[in-house]
Amino acid sequence: MAALYEGFTLCGLAAGQSRENSGLLGIEPGRDTDHVIVTGAGRTVTVYKVSDQKPLGSWAAKQGQAVTCPAVLHGQTGEYVAVQDSKVLRIWRDEDINFEKVFKATLSAAVSRIHALPSSEPLVLFQRGAVRQLDALLAAPQQAVEEVLSEEEVIRWSSCFLEAEQPLLLFSTEKSGECFLYLQKLSPNVLHKYNIGSEGKGVCPIGFTATLENKCITLMCLYSNGCVYKLLVSLHPSAEGEQHLPKSLLMKLPVSEGVLHRAAIACLEEGHIAIVGAPPSASTGDRDFLCIWNTNFQTLQASKELPGGAYGQLWCNAGKLYVTHGKVLTVLPYRCEKSSLAAALGKLKQTSTQEIHFSLAVTLSPSVLNWNSFPHEEPALQLRTGMRTRSRRRSLKSQATLATSVNQVLEDIMGVSREEVEEVLEPFLSCTPVSPQFQLGLAHIAVELLKRSQADPGFYPQSVLARLAQTGRLSHSSCPGFLMLALEKRDYFLAQLCLQHFPDIPEAVTCACLKAFLSVADADLVQVSVDLEGVSLMDGPGQSLEVVQNGFSPVLLEEDSCDVQLTPPKLDQSSSWTDVSLTCPVGLKKSALLNEIIRSSYSESFLLPHLKDLSAQQVILFLQYLQYLYVRSSGDVYTQLPGLRAPTMTQIMDWVSLLLDAHFAVLVMAPEAKELLAQLHRFVRSQVRLYSELGKIQGTLQELSKIKKEQEIGLYSIEVIELF
Repeated sequence: MAALYEGFTLCGLAAGQSRENSGLLGIEPGRDTDHVIVTGAGRTVTVYKVSDQKPLGSWAAKQGQAVTCPAVLHGQTGEYVAVQDSKVLRIWRDEDINFEKVFKATLSAAVSRIHALPSSEPLVLFQRGAVRQLDALLAAPQQAVEEVLSEEEVIRWSSCFLEAEQPLLLFSTEKSGECFLYLQKLSPNVLHKYNIGSEGKGVCPIGFTATLENKCITLMCLYSNGCVYKLLVSLHPSAEGEQHLPKSLLMKLPVSEGVLHRAAIACLEEGHIAIVGAPPSASTGDRDFLCIWNTNFQTLQASKELPGGAYGQLWCNAGKLYVTHGKVLTVLPYRCEKSSLAAALGKLKQTSTQEIHFSLAVTLSPSVLNWNSFPHEEPALQLRTGMRTRSRRRSLKSQATLATSVNQVLEDIMGVSREEVEEVLEPFLSCTPVSPQFQLGLAHIAVELLKRSQADPGFYPQSVLARLAQTGRLSHSSCPGFLMLALEKRDYFLAQLCLQHFPDIPEAVTCACLKAFLSVADADLVQVSVDLEGVSLMDGPGQSLEVVQNGFSPVLLEEDSCDVQLTPPKLDQSSSWTDVSLTCPVGLKKSALLNEIIRSSYSESFLLPHLKDLSAQQVILFLQYLQYLYVRSSGDVYTQLPGLRAPTMTQIMDWVSLLLDAHFAVLVMAPEAKELLAQLHRFVRSQVRLYSELGKIQGTLQELSKIKKEQEIGLYSIEVIELF
């Protein structure tokens, strides 16, 4: 059995790519299973933390140069290795910033690929078939390399393995429709060549994947006619010279038109393969899919449609599949189990359909709602455990009891009034213990209430929905329409609760909330109940901002003089960014709502496109409010706004940067934004100067930390500390 779990977007693809080119050269493993190295088909190399969907570092070659093969991580030194313009080796570390200043070495021949091994030197495969270890190349970069391949023979695919601590490199080539396979050993230096043969005119291999097991390499080839062949390559062939390598048909894919153009194959665990670009059935038309097939029984185990079309690129790393389609790179966790005929044919022993549906939901719920792990990890561990202990049986019994309770609640709330819904849910919310099963039950109840509220405009149990949100056990993924329904009903209190308690709100929904909060008038919020914890001590609209110095003079930071002036700024000094006449541009309740937006989690790359939907007036209003918050937190003696949920200085500045990036051209052309931009410019200058001054005393602080603590002399003493 195999399953594909809900995927997520790791990054967007470069603009301007063609239908044949995704804009990515490849994806290689990083320092651990949660890091990958993404190489663009241009000038960039980026390291991503997969669970956070954020880049940790990015490097780019200068204009006119190109990275020509996927960058890899040297497992022994922790350095990144890439090839620029086919012949220039580039090696750098995480702390290196300028790609042009990192180590480089020019080679004597063009490179095809670099392959990294966990505990060995990376292998460099040249375009003409020669193989060298990286350390040998660095010792003599201009050394001559032999030409292994014949004229017009081109490398199509390559992979490396480690057998008995010795590296192996396997690569395939093509010449005039014929396919060849090479196995390169380095200790001793031996090269074996195999002839794969052809399958007829117009039929050629378009994808390869290989695994090493029991001193034998299993190679799987995907041909353009949809056939998947299996080839066994021995590490110790008996004959010498070129050999014919027999292949056996593993399975035939249901290709409707008879030809695959953009497809790829990857070998998974337990007799499963993943194929992208080939349809799961002949009736799917022109749509592209990612499929997992059971090779033992030739059955389709899982499939997922890829919007925008696939590019025939597929990578597998640490239980996750990486596939390019449309304008994004998508990550899809998967799980494979040992094959059995019963599982393949769907003949596993089952109870009633309703019980199995709820049982599976309960089994999967702990990991689905655990935001610190991927949703496939915990179910895989549970399903691999074959032993049911006494505690497990007790757990199943309690789950069955909870299932009955949830089903009873769902039946009781069907068709009753809003007041009766609250009466039905009160015992369930008060008496049921907090557990993953309870969490899933809440999600089912919330979904049913949302469906009824959308179908019946007169039914909207506001207090019940607020109570569900306040439990802290719901999420946007478990009930996607929850927050949008609150915005549709103009229920700003419920929207605020969702922003406080939902950990996975998408950037598009966050921007929808921001747009709604900026559009509502302060007068419309007078009768609305809003949590004011983040603004409990904040000045109201129209009131002046009091300035309390926090140990440095803001006016001084705008000057180049080093003479400290301890006098506070004058009230008529309107050019100062701590202008005391600055007032809060929004009301108290709108401030509380906007603060929830500022404190929300987001990814900049996904948030920026949605921020562009804001109007110019909304952007200016939000920037004015951020300016007010910045000045207030800068002038406060504690550099932190009062209130339990007040934004931090970093969050404020991040949102200022995001808005300027999204609407810079509009703000430059808007006359009413001229003064605001000038003030924001002063903010940036003040921050730069402040950190510059802090940097000047860095040396003094370092010397203080180096001073050895001497023994105390009595209860009181006067000592002289010499810094220099």
